Amino acid sequence: MDAKQDKQASSSRCLSTVSDSSREEPPYFSDEERNPLCAEADRMDANDEKRPTSPTAPSLKSDRSRDLPLVFNSGDKEARNVIPVATQSHIDGPQAEYDLKLPPLIEDWTKEHVKDWLISRLRVPAQIAQNLYDQELSGACLVSFEKCDLLELGVPPAPAIQIIRQVERFRRHSETFEPSVRTPKSHYEPSKGELWKSTERQVVSGNMDQTMETETVSSDSGFQSLQSSTVQMLQMARNRTGSVADQKATNDVQLHTEITDTATFLQLKRPICQIRPFDQSNSNVFYIQNYILPPVAGPSNLLDPVHEYQLLPSPNEASEREILYEFTKEVFTFAASCMNSRTNGTIHFGVHYQPEQGHGEVVGHEITSFSKYNEVFESCLSEYFEEQHVNAARSCIRPPNFIQVHSQDGTTSDKWVIEVDVVPTSSETQQNLFYTLLGITSTEKKQQCKTECLFVRDGPRSINILADTNPRICQEKMKGLTDKVQCWSSARKTAEEKDEKQPSQGHQGQRLKQLITRGRDAFENSFQFIVVTDKCHPSQLEHLDFLKEIKLFAVLEFDPESDVNGTCSFYRGDRIANLHYPHMYTTQDSPSAVIGRLNLSKQTSWIFCNGRVNEEGEMDKPLTPSEWLKKRSGDVNKMVSFLCNPDLFPKDRLVVFILHSAVTDISSPILETFCAIYRTLEGADNMLCICKNFSVFSHWQQLIESRCKEDITNKCIYELSLNEISSTIKKLKEPQTQSSRRFLPSTGSSSVLLAKKDEELMTVLDILCENECQNTEIETNDSFQEFKTKTEEHFYRGGQVSWWNFYLSEMEGSLPFIKRDKFNELYELITPVGGYTSPCVMINLFHHPGCGGTTLAMHVLWNLRHKFRCAVVKNNMATNNEIAGQVMKLLTYGKQEQSGYTPVLLLVDNWDDVEDLKQCILTSDRKRHNSLMVIILNCERTQVPDEKSRNSRIANVFITNKLSPKEQSLFSEKLQQLKDDHEKPETFYAFMIMTNNFSETYIKNLVSNIVKDLDTTTQQGRLFSFLALLNTYVNGSYMSLSLCEELVGIRNSLWKQETLEDKMNPYSTLMITFTVEEHGTYQAVRFLHQMIAKECLEFLNQKCKVSLAEITIDVLHSDKLIKSYMGKDFLVQNIQSMLITRHRKEQGDDKDTLFSPLIEDIHEEEGPDKIKEVLERATERFDRSATLPQALARYFCLKEKDFESALKWALDAQGKNTNSYIADTVGQVYKSHLKREIEDSEDLTPEALEKCLTLGFKAVNAFQDSQELAKKDEQVDPHDLHTKKKTKSYNISGYVGETETMMILLDFIKNLPLFAVSDLKRDQILQFLRGSHPVSSLYDHSSTSNNQFVAVLANHERFLTSLKPRLKEIFCFFETYFLYLKPRSKEREIADERHKRKVSDFFKMYIQIFSGSEEEKASEKASKPNLSRHQTIVDHRCYLEMKRADTFAGLLQCLNDKNGTEMEHILTKWQSIFDSSPRRYVTDTVNFILANIVLHCIKPSSKLLKKYEDLVGLLNEELQKEGTQSKQTELYYLSMLLMWPTQNRRLENSATYKNISMYITSAKKSFHRRFSHMFSARSAIAHFYLGKSSGLKRIVSKMTLDQILIRVSKTEDSHSAQGSQSRKLHHLWQSGAAWKEPEVQSKLLRIKGKSENGDIYVSYGGSLKMPVRPVYLGDIRSGYSREDVSFYLGFTMEGPVAYDIKYENVQ
Repeated sequence: MDAKQDKQASSSRCLSTVSDSSREEPPYFSDEERNPLCAEADRMDANDEKRPTSPTAPSLKSDRSRDLPLVFNSGDKEARNVIPVATQSHIDGPQAEYDLKLPPLIEDWTKEHVKDWLISRLRVPAQIAQNLYDQELSGACLVSFEKCDLLELGVPPAPAIQIIRQVERFRRHSETFEPSVRTPKSHYEPSKGELWKSTERQVVSGNMDQTMETETVSSDSGFQSLQSSTVQMLQMARNRTGSVADQKATNDVQLHTEITDTATFLQLKRPICQIRPFDQSNSNVFYIQNYILPPVAGPSNLLDPVHEYQLLPSPNEASEREILYEFTKEVFTFAASCMNSRTNGTIHFGVHYQPEQGHGEVVGHEITSFSKYNEVFESCLSEYFEEQHVNAARSCIRPPNFIQVHSQDGTTSDKWVIEVDVVPTSSETQQNLFYTLLGITSTEKKQQCKTECLFVRDGPRSINILADTNPRICQEKMKGLTDKVQCWSSARKTAEEKDEKQPSQGHQGQRLKQLITRGRDAFENSFQFIVVTDKCHPSQLEHLDFLKEIKLFAVLEFDPESDVNGTCSFYRGDRIANLHYPHMYTTQDSPSAVIGRLNLSKQTSWIFCNGRVNEEGEMDKPLTPSEWLKKRSGDVNKMVSFLCNPDLFPKDRLVVFILHSAVTDISSPILETFCAIYRTLEGADNMLCICKNFSVFSHWQQLIESRCKEDITNKCIYELSLNEISSTIKKLKEPQTQSSRRFLPSTGSSSVLLAKKDEELMTVLDILCENECQNTEIETNDSFQEFKTKTEEHFYRGGQVSWWNFYLSEMEGSLPFIKRDKFNELYELITPVGGYTSPCVMINLFHHPGCGGTTLAMHVLWNLRHKFRCAVVKNNMATNNEIAGQVMKLLTYGKQEQSGYTPVLLLVDNWDDVEDLKQCILTSDRKRHNSLMVIILNCERTQVPDEKSRNSRIANVFITNKLSPKEQSLFSEKLQQLKDDHEKPETFYAFMIMTNNFSETYIKNLVSNIVKDLDTTTQQGRLFSFLALLNTYVNGSYMSLSLCEELVGIRNSLWKQETLEDKMNPYSTLMITFTVEEHGTYQAVRFLHQMIAKECLEFLNQKCKVSLAEITIDVLHSDKLIKSYMGKDFLVQNIQSMLITRHRKEQGDDKDTLFSPLIEDIHEEEGPDKIKEVLERATERFDRSATLPQALARYFCLKEKDFESALKWALDAQGKNTNSYIADTVGQVYKSHLKREIEDSEDLTPEALEKCLTLGFKAVNAFQDSQELAKKDEQVDPHDLHTKKKTKSYNISGYVGETETMMILLDFIKNLPLFAVSDLKRDQILQFLRGSHPVSSLYDHSSTSNNQFVAVLANHERFLTSLKPRLKEIFCFFETYFLYLKPRSKEREIADERHKRKVSDFFKMYIQIFSGSEEEKASEKASKPNLSRHQTIVDHRCYLEMKRADTFAGLLQCLNDKNGTEMEHILTKWQSIFDSSPRRYVTDTVNFILANIVLHCIKPSSKLLKKYEDLVGLLNEELQKEGTQSKQTELYYLSMLLMWPTQNRRLENSATYKNISMYITSAKKSFHRRFSHMFSARSAIAHFYLGKSSGLKRIVSKMTLDQILIRVSKTEDSHSAQGSQSRKLHHLWQSGAAWKEPEVQSKLLRIKGKSENGDIYVSYGGSLKMPVRPVYLGDIRSGYSREDVSFYLGFTMEGPVAYDIKYENVQ
């Protein structure tokens, strides 16, 4: 040893800043040392109590194990006589104190804690402590006790005083370290076992006196040489027992020298990082840049690691070799010091260690290769240690750990912290000293030499014992060290033995089960979770697989990289999640709109609460915590208010926090989010916190206690690993009722596996798989019988049928599912022997509500699940485009090529626009052939199913609410089986209603027996009446379960302590709870059957004397119905619909009504006063609704004839929402008032005339407003049910109302006293109305009374003279409306026929008023011979007008209305006008040409016809004049009819032929300018087709083809009625069968063209290429395949269209 010391030329000590987890206690001493120190220690305690705590450096005393290592000064003989650590005593108490773990608050201590504290820390005799234990003395009791209380319990006075004072001292100590700003302790306390202590309690460790002065040797050595006074050091060591207080003061100064106030302030100001758990290589920890690690300290109890922070040189400052050398030198220096001192330790590279530079601040290093660090570590270890100790060093020094540094915004950086752990176990170190060989550069020779060093830990530093140049001093040090090492080794061994882990006694698995299942055995598969999580280490992702197993409603993600390599990416590997941001939830849209737009409840919403790293826009980039609080916390708070609103979403929803890292900052975004959720949920009852370990939990618990003043310990899981948690949660799930592997039928009897992720994408479809219900978990579970019973009970009580009902009925021992009589008929309709020619087919199933129509349809689907890919639309609020897209995905799923698809059988329930859905499906098609793709089966509820079936032009089946004898027999047989399998099948009321053949007597008796004791004044009675009213008057209505629970006083249903079923018993037996998909997924309540609801309402009326108006007003008075809750929008719309929706036969109702059935019933039973009260209350309740004041206006107008009130409410409605329907209502009020004034005016006076004309003028203006607004409407009639997608229509009621008003006025004027004077005066008035004579010509100087009327007419002259031209304009509008365009639905066709009849009647009145007699015309010709030519033209125009052949549209109508003779007469008139007109108008030329074409179609042999060439010449002239920008759509239409190129190029030289493609484009543009606002409701009509002949013969009218089809169909079925023939004709066209008729084919020319980019083009050589629009978009492939096609060509005003498209290359 001496020789080694002599060789030592120089030594150095590394300036390293070290940390220790616990340093506040003074050192341990031997018994000889300890006793003289007691008094001094007491003085120290007193001083501690008096000394104020520094606000910047609070002392956080730990109750964890905090032993200091046994270290002594060299030469201290007494100090060497130590006893092992386990037996040492301490100034403040024995070693047991440091093993005692106590909660920070005395109030939280159990009686066991109190007992241990009394014995271990206060050294109270064991019998006294046991006595208090037996008397149940807990911490909460202890803090409330006074001295007298303890005396009464038998505690002697002295211990009693001691206990009281120590309790008070402990409490003051706790309060001292709770900052005034409520900053939690977790800001300053790191993880378990890593707690760092305050500077005020710091005492010298004793390795080496910390007041030693050091000086630095030459910097090139890399070490600092220790130069100190050994004599002074030894003297201080000998006197240590007498100078503890002074030494403590010195220690304070020393530590503050090492860690300045600046550094301390930095540590307190900045959040701290949780240090990687010691000696754990895969700890999933990361550090955050600029956060701090705990301050350094010296060794404590040998097991809690000391820490040293280092920064390696940057690549700019040193070479890679130099950096690696510095790394190994510092690692092995630190390791040797720890091994010699027998203390665990960790050295951290990449952390600031200089106080002025930010002590403990995480900086990180850029590392290009981890392997190089590992290699140099392994290779150099043997160079630094002596050969005999290399293996021990390798066992004690762990390989480097690389901890990634993240930016403060949560993103990963390219920097790392390198950490090396040292674990000097007693078995490896034994009694050895570990020397190291360090390379030192000589200052004289400038060369490297090896120097032997012996390092030990001295406080927060490593010192080299051999550094002193004085051999004697070194020898003394070594002598003392040898003794110390023996003590340290003994203490180390004892500490290791004590530290053996005891098995956990916790019950957190049970707690997790309780929190997840809410006290049940399992949680339902439908139970929804909201998860809040931070960054998860990649190695832990596999243990988050439970997230894929549960129903995740939303995930609030705080890892900006989660979708790249984190939890989100892991989840989306198998499941669907939509990536959202908080601001997407803060729009002004209604909650239902947000739910629908974001697909909430249908797909997981993954919300990036701190942005995403791969976002380009700044708005959604990650932010630092401080920036997040300023810029994003507001959006997150609003989002949380939305997502956690118990009124909007189900209450049985759990919020789960998954914390992978410690939250140490009180302003942390994830903590702010917790507080927001806490506020919204009004507490933590519905929360669960999963913390990675105790340390993470400790920080979290303290922060929340500080912020929310609530201890959430019982809501936290922190003792279980993520793997244990995942497995437990998966085990707690209810058994799956769906097959884990689901298959779809495919071509050739094959199958395709439907992946869960792909199925989730089809959100609106409930897909029926081939193996539905097979091989499920539930079937092999013990609870299967219970599941089977509940499933059957739910259906037979009145719930929606499920696929399980069909599956269970096929099980052995069960009767087959009841097969309705119409089952086979529907089955055969879906699977015809001849197959289908159309790619998309529609079939209707009409049925009474509640008669089993939907069940029949689903039964057919079940039996066809192997033949078709079957699906049900489960969201009735989905758009047709959305459905179409998902249907096409289902159709093509699992197929790579274009051919051989298995068709989709799609069930839609009560769909309003099946035709539009069909078109959307055809439009969505991208890869298919002309074979069948989709069959749409529409179940339509109607009160007249048989009538709807007769009138439908679509293939259909209907069932009614009357069972056949065969069906009754099947139901009776099924009832017998239910009696065997169920306790009370007679309570399956929906089934019993059908079994009793919908007997009203049965329902009446049923309701009266159950409801006889109902008290309508109770909460239950009100809810009962609300539901009865709603279910009676609105089909498909319901109320959310959460709303029903609130109405009856159930506040928190999460733990199901009280259910609605119990609260509403026995009335709940008439109701059912079911799942709703429309506005987010939630539970809803309705009556079992509409007939039951209707009978209940009747019972309330008759027996309980509660009128309809009273219930309705009660509904409107209920604030709870109107506030936010699940399905609020739907319920509010249903309530409004109940008040305003009229019944219409054309929409399947049994009758037409002026008002809603509810209003009609109230009017009939209770009178008009109640109606006014109900509607006025409704307008107050829904003050933003325009339809309710509109309904009130209509009521006052039509029922009360109170036009003043009607106008007031109509204008009120108009002020809230301006649309064509409300403007029409304003006009209707004026018109009705006008009619009433005329009816009431027995003696017509000038005043009455003035009033009528004024009312008429206002009515006309209102109707004209309606016409203009109709162009901007959203195409929804507000009188229809709001929540359904009604067939789009164009509102023409403004035109009808204006026409009717004008006809009323004309008829009124015709009956004025002026007309009674003479026929001459009558003719003068007509001339005035025609605009031919001024009003002054009506004055009669002989009649003052007549002149008074004339004066009134003069006041309205401009208005009156506008009536005739305006009427003519309206009639022209109707002609083009009906002749150029056709409605897109059957219902609108019925409405069109009704409007046509009304307009026809108006036209007859118009002609009657304005057409002069033949005598008048002859008289005028004789009196004005010079005008005879002009008059002739006028007469011809009048004749044509009368025949409705004076317009282009009117002439088209002649194809159906006129015979050959009439048409010849019409053509003669047009010929005369054409020849005689001094100025030829383009419209006259166009009409003349069309008249020839129409006559040729009706009577081809007529001699009056112009030659084809002449007509083309006339057309050419006009086209040259007008060019391509004319408004005359009709002109371009004729160019298509006459000039369509032929194969022989007959018109090749004409300009029209060359420009025909341009004219087609012009026709389309012109047509769109005129009619585009109608396109959503109507489509263009083809009146002509291209035939095989030439000239006019090649123009084939649709009328000609209709005649052929009618003649053929008559031959096939001579018994068909006229109506059925009309329907059959329509069906022939719709199905495409018309094109297969040979006689039709012989008339038409099949054109050849090409499909390009989804369109069709016809080329006729050269550059002539004309676009042709497919009539049915599904007839053309949309895969952008260039194919040869052929088709029949039709001509519409919009352009040429293609029918019956065939691909020429299809074999």
